[in-house]
Amino acid sequence: MLLYKTTSLNALISPYPTRLHSYNVNGSMSFPTKPSLRLSQSQTPLSRRSPKLTRGGDIRINRNSHKTPNFTVRASNETPPVLHFTSSSNNSKLVLISSAITVTLAVANRVLYKLALVPMKQYPFFLAQFTTFGYVMIYFSILFMRYRAGIVTGEMIGLPKSRFVAIGILEALGVATGMSAAAMLPGPAIPILSQTFLVWQLAFSALLLGRRYSFKQITGCMLVAFGVVVAVASGSSADQMLSGFEFIWPAVMIISSAFQAGASIIKEFIFVDAAKRLKGKSLDIFVVNSFGSGFQALFVLLLLPLLSNLKGIPFAQLPSYMKSGAGCLVNIGRNIPGCNGAPLLPLLYVTMNMAFNVSLLNLVKISSAVVASLAVMLSVPISIYVLSLPLPYLPEGASLSPFFLLGSTILVLGLVLYNVARPVKQASN
Repeated sequence: MLLYKTTSLNALISPYPTRLHSYNVNGSMSFPTKPSLRLSQSQTPLSRRSPKLTRGGDIRINRNSHKTPNFTVRASNETPPVLHFTSSSNNSKLVLISSAITVTLAVANRVLYKLALVPMKQYPFFLAQFTTFGYVMIYFSILFMRYRAGIVTGEMIGLPKSRFVAIGILEALGVATGMSAAAMLPGPAIPILSQTFLVWQLAFSALLLGRRYSFKQITGCMLVAFGVVVAVASGSSADQMLSGFEFIWPAVMIISSAFQAGASIIKEFIFVDAAKRLKGKSLDIFVVNSFGSGFQALFVLLLLPLLSNLKGIPFAQLPSYMKSGAGCLVNIGRNIPGCNGAPLLPLLYVTMNMAFNVSLLNLVKISSAVVASLAVMLSVPISIYVLSLPLPYLPEGASLSPFFLLGSTILVLGLVLYNVARPVKQASN
């Protein structure tokens, strides 16, 4: 370490403490926390004018006159250096733990959604709209409490809203196009075509965020998507699955995945940009969740006539349908036929879905949208396995073919390849 003294003699005589700039060999600069300036009398002869470096790191400038004080300038830095590999290791552990939590919540979310549809079998569209508009009130209520507590600052609230508008538009369009395609495609084809979500994320991440992925990382992601396809197909005649269907509907489902992937990349961009705008402060997750959900609900409301028709509900009959759905959801002391399990199962699903969304966005914040997508994909075969077991309100189990085990193995290999191939620089960042 080199010490450069940037003060003049007049500055040394000043009663204020002298500060030395400490330059490291890697080009970084730090300032001493408590530099001290000590004056002492010296009887040093004229011949000893050169500065001395003591064992304690002091620089002593000796003067020959009895009237001229001997200056001792001490430069110290009490903060120990932080090693980059320690920060990288801690960040990797945090990402790993958050990924495990996200996978667990994703599995619980998928299982509880299936269970919630037992009492709400006739009202899936009501359940979807209930969660969409219910989350807006819940998220903004939490955001208000965190703002009053000082966790959320005015600078966070004042971030540009155009990006949240873009998220709302993309997610609303993703819902609309997804419903359009799902109404025309066979059930097993929907989760298979949805795996293009990861491909879109890789493309948008490279295009919008400037991220670069190695060949092994891209191969790992493709293996994950292929493994999910094999596991979801579970040995069915996938080659005959789309026979007799127009090409436009698989294309619309793929476009729906592109809308959803674009929204996730914009969320990641918001966190990256907020770190600059907030001068290193961490953007609160509920700011993104609240405004993103708010604009999504707004555009879903505008598309409600289209969405209801896609679900086979004429817009004129929508109020009556929503009223019946609300009655089935409440189902307290009424024992409505076919609504057994409500309101417990739907409310459990709503709670779990909100926890999953918060966990997923937190994973996007500390890692990337691609890592979050890989975690969600890992939950797909696990959810299929859990749903194949006898469950409350779903006592009948299901047998899985060897293709399920093969697809799950391919998926895990893809995850391992992606994580092993991560460059050290990207991991530390």
